Amino acid sequence: MAFPVVVGVDGSRGSLQAIDWAAAEAERSELPLRLVHASLWEHYEGVRPSIGTDRPSQQVYAENLVATAEQRVRRLAPDVKATTAVQPEDPVTALLREADEASLLVLGPRGHGPVLSMLLGSVSLAVAGRARCPVVVVRGAEPNRRGAFDRVVLGVGESTGSTAAARFALAQAGSRECELLAVRAWRCPAHESMPYPLLGGEQERAYRQEADECVDRVIAVVRNDYPRVAVRRKAVQGTAHQTLIEESDGADLLVVGARRRHGATGLQLGRVNHAVLHHAGCPVAVVPER
Repeated sequence: MAFPVVVGVDGSRGSLQAIDWAAAEAERSELPLRLVHASLWEHYEGVRPSIGTDRPSQQVYAENLVATAEQRVRRLAPDVKATTAVQPEDPVTALLREADEASLLVLGPRGHGPVLSMLLGSVSLAVAGRARCPVVVVRGAEPNRRGAFDRVVLGVGESTGSTAAARFALAQAGSRECELLAVRAWRCPAHESMPYPLLGGEQERAYRQEADECVDRVIAVVRNDYPRVAVRRKAVQGTAHQTLIEESDGADLLVVGARRRHGATGLQLGRVNHAVLHHAGCPVAVVPER
């Protein structure tokens, strides 16, 4: 049985963008789509005026919300099999449970206004750091969200890093019929800098070569599974988070990996993942390393 693409629905503008992105992804990957709304409306029963039914007004609102979302999906992707669910519980708890049987979990950034639109909501951040399946936070401008750049960017960590992220990125590039740009940032430690230009240049070439080889090692593990995908490698001198944020401006999707913390249920998102989740110019996929 194929696990569905699951998308969180809450009625916000970011949620609508997530629904649109998830519908396109489900259509492209030929997977079912599950629209989920979760809130603690049971705790507020009786707070809002009754609307003449035996059910709490918040429950009716939630059911109308997912029904409207389902209609939106049918307009955008009529061939996608869409189902809905309303769950009266904490959104993080509900979405994490959904992630256990999902191929992909899609969320909006939840920001509002010119400043807050840059920030990531607590639900999205909590789910991205704990879900067992890849999580996509749909952010960025409209051209990035609709795939106008024909480019998926993979952020490559250490040589022993996320091959799961590489596999996910290659699969995305393959389904979109676009190129994969594998990016590795490198820096020459300040305490190792040399006063002699020739030696300094040789040192920089050594770090760049090490970055190129790191990308090659990660891609080589999964490359044979996607032989038709055009892969371009790029080693950039600078910080990883700033490099990936800059590359995201011309990308349809940015993919980063996350390792599981030893003895814990959550992931090691780290500074780089936090930065791109808050500031990337395109949707961001966080892929857990199994």
